[in-house]
Amino acid sequence: VQLQASGGGLVQPGGSLRLSCAASGFTLNEYAVGWFRQAPGKEREMVSCISSRHGVTYYEGSVKGRFAISTDNVKNTVLLQMNSLKPEDTADYYCATGVSCGSSFDYWGQGTQVTVSS
Repeated sequence: VQLQASGGGLVQPGGSLRLSCAASGFTLNEYAVGWFRQAPGKEREMVSCISSRHGVTYYEGSVKGRFAISTDNVKNTVLLQMNSLKPEDTADYYCATGVSCGSSFDYWGQGTQVTVSS
């Protein structure tokens, strides 16, 4: 079982990035997949979550309307499209799987760094 997060980078404020969480060894859409971020000196927070099984998507308040989470069943991947990025979005982003968006998350991918700066 492995999760691979990718797609981070350096982007100017107002720019966009698309993060990808690819799974191997299991079918991703059978689980809830959450995207989390942790900025230096701050606690980790859930940014978004999708559970195809339960028909649920979740967005943290500060990213609503700017981020979009989706599942690519062919590629066994969950995507996080991030638009209108702000400096406060700068963090290490992680994906993880759980039974539901409200449950604990058991499997974690390595982080991908997002830096929003001019």
